[in-house]
Amino acid sequence: MSSSQIVRNPFAAFCRKALADIQAQGRYRRFTPLARRADAYPTYEYTHAPRAEPGPDVTVWSANDYLGMGVEPEVQEAAIAAIRAHGAGAGGTRNIAGTSPLHAALEAELAALHGKEAGLLFVSGYVSNQASLQTILTSMPGWICFSDRQNHASMIAGIKGARGATCVIYEHNDLADLEAKLAAAPVDAPKMIAFESVYSMDGDIADIAATCALARRYGALTYLDEVHAVGLYGAEGGGVSQRDGVADQVDIIEGTLAKGFGVHGGYVTASSEIVDYLRSAASGFIFTTALPPAVVAAALESVRLVRRQPWRRERLFERVATFRAKLDAAGVPFMDTPSHIVPIPVGNAERCMRISRRLLDEYRLYATPINYPTVPRGTERLRLTPGPFHTDAMMDDMVSALRTLLREESLDEQSGATSRAA
Repeated sequence: MSSSQIVRNPFAAFCRKALADIQAQGRYRRFTPLARRADAYPTYEYTHAPRAEPGPDVTVWSANDYLGMGVEPEVQEAAIAAIRAHGAGAGGTRNIAGTSPLHAALEAELAALHGKEAGLLFVSGYVSNQASLQTILTSMPGWICFSDRQNHASMIAGIKGARGATCVIYEHNDLADLEAKLAAAPVDAPKMIAFESVYSMDGDIADIAATCALARRYGALTYLDEVHAVGLYGAEGGGVSQRDGVADQVDIIEGTLAKGFGVHGGYVTASSEIVDYLRSAASGFIFTTALPPAVVAAALESVRLVRRQPWRRERLFERVATFRAKLDAAGVPFMDTPSHIVPIPVGNAERCMRISRRLLDEYRLYATPINYPTVPRGTERLRLTPGPFHTDAMMDDMVSALRTLLREESLDEQSGATSRAA
């Protein structure tokens, strides 16, 4: 075949066009190079360019290590000790050479945290959702999964990946809509309700007890994602289901070790039969190298500390309340949620990205811009997560910067709109 006869694959051209469209819409994602300082969290080093000297310090306001457990000295020491004892990697999948006493101990600790018979570790929270949901929903013919409209992408991936299962989306936290759709489903079909406790973009919280009551009425399995709640809610950090005293009513509780516990990995807890089935059938578990011993040891120490030290949760929510009071006093708009998440509405993708960049460049403050498709167009926002180590001075800096930038950018936007309209 001559060079003139070579067939060009169209994917590269597609990528160029798609990326140009994303940039034109103001939602092109760029990584912000920030190196966390373990000795000064939530301070990071801004490593935006090669340099001979350390970069400037930046206060980060959007990290998911909500309690700062990832920099807790006892957690770090547990990881170091595990590396010295067991090496850097697990050595294989759980079935080959990757199951250690540490893995078994962490699964037992997580099961106890949620009051379940058993737990199962996955390499991430995304994989635990995707693998578990897909495996369950392909286990028998005729599954119907009732999924909250605002469920996380990992849950959606697992549900959509379950060939043969039917997905019915109910309106967000709308129990009347959920019941209507449950009532319309065939009585004898296997059913699941998949939902979250804390929804991380709007910061609202599901009514778990009422959802479970519907599940019992219509014979549905309940699958609850607690990733933004574990460590933070409940007497021991077992999540909203523990706080509300309804964990025993939920069939499957999924969580992460990467947010409230500050390390890495995902898990599910449930009855021993369900967990054993997932262990035996979930390809996302079977064919993946196990979590490294250092990660497991650090997570185990973190979970144990969080369970027995409620002051960490108390400090977090005191800081959240203080920050909201400061925003309110300064007249800075925010979404007053029932959770620890404080969204600052902006309402325009380009402006949201610009405010985030100006916070970083002009004020050395970092707040993640949240744009479409993570949230609907027109609801773009900055997502702030005050933590136990955000001081009053840090809060005053952020409130002052937001007040200035929101005013300036709003005026600029209005001016630009007037100019374009003319």
